[in-house]
Amino acid sequence: MDLMVEVSPRRVFANGHTYHINSISVNSDCETYMSADDLRINLWHLAITDRSFNIVDIKPANMEDLTEVITASEFHPHHCNLFVYSSSKGSLRLCDMRAAALCDKHSKLFEEPEDPSNRSFFSEIISSVSDVKFSHSGRYMLTRDYLTVKVWDLNMEARPIETYQVHDYLRSKLCSLYENDCIFDKFECAWNGSDSVIMTGAYNNFFRMFDRNTKRDVTLEASRESSKPRAVLKPRRVCVGGKRRRDDISVDSLDFTKKILHTAWHPAENIIAIAATNNLYIFQDKVNSEMH
Repeated sequence: MDLMVEVSPRRVFANGHTYHINSISVNSDCETYMSADDLRINLWHLAITDRSFNIVDIKPANMEDLTEVITASEFHPHHCNLFVYSSSKGSLRLCDMRAAALCDKHSKLFEEPEDPSNRSFFSEIISSVSDVKFSHSGRYMLTRDYLTVKVWDLNMEARPIETYQVHDYLRSKLCSLYENDCIFDKFECAWNGSDSVIMTGAYNNFFRMFDRNTKRDVTLEASRESSKPRAVLKPRRVCVGGKRRRDDISVDSLDFTKKILHTAWHPAENIIAIAATNNLYIFQDKVNSEMH
């Protein structure tokens, strides 16, 4: 018979949020977890389903004074008292639960100063952080905004130590991406097990990988046509005017309805999971003879 996978809830936790939950993170103490929505972050105990503690609340007394929302949050992988949350203004706030019960005052604020020469109507929208992930070592943070992924050192708040362009060729198309609402897409990012390679999604079922050591990057495609079992993925290239190679795809023929928002990397092995619309692709770097 075909293998059938069923999901059955083990516990249902009380309705602790007014707005959509954008992230959930389990603490390294393996006893608590947090859930975040646009304005609040709640701390839960895994064994207590009917109540939670509010640890961050950025809701202003008058909602007209609201200037930013929480976009993602995550616990530190080793220190159970530390967590980070990102905002729609492009900032990261590192909080310490030992300092106060309500973490409205952050321990560190990570924010890159804006380059006035690049200022445009879309600057604020594209600087919104859609995902934040601690490295496995706990030393770095990875963030994704609309056009870039950035690596931050926890000891350096002023600016990221690395910035990688995901699809810089879209910078000239921000107007049409605003009109079709794509500019509000929330892409995730992921580290590999050794924190040496980072991965994130893009349009046209493309996903990007950046090697932090060699500074090389690659664009790959997750699609039914190119993903037959055991087939090797060929690097893809988007061409912006000028000379075009045979396999290049023009920036004007990209399909913006095909977007890879969710990606995950196995914690120990080079196996990745890519969610493309209603398909889940699993790739590995070397085909293992026991794997089917």
